[in-house]
Amino acid sequence: MATQVEPIRMTRGKVSIVDLVVKTPADNERALAALDGLMSRKRTAEEDALFDVLADQIEKFESKTYPPLGDDPTPAETIRFLMEQNGLTQKDLWEMLGGKSHTSEILNGKRKVGIRQATSLGKRFKISPSAFVRFA
Repeated sequence: MATQVEPIRMTRGKVSIVDLVVKTPADNERALAALDGLMSRKRTAEEDALFDVLADQIEKFESKTYPPLGDDPTPAETIRFLMEQNGLTQKDLWEMLGGKSHTSEILNGKRKVGIRQATSLGKRFKISPSAFVRFA
């Protein structure tokens, strides 16, 4: 979250109906802040109900406002993204991917990532090796 927002508060087990409606990004931020607070502690039955309502409202708002972008990224796109995020060059992956030409071919989508390579990438970037393998 980019800005600090005042979360939705319960008073004597009650919350304003207006706070349960998520129609704007600001409403969404407030609901997210409230959900975050509720997740970090043991909740009462009323707080569990509030949690469920807010989660549903957030999901509905975000699915309309931020529709999916399409297909999952290719293994090459995933690797390039992780390289950018970690300040790496192709040369930094040569040993892991089998040398200069293999690295280049993988990043250009001309060669598939092997199981050993996916395992090494998963360990290096601390994510599931399945992110680097296409199963179709």
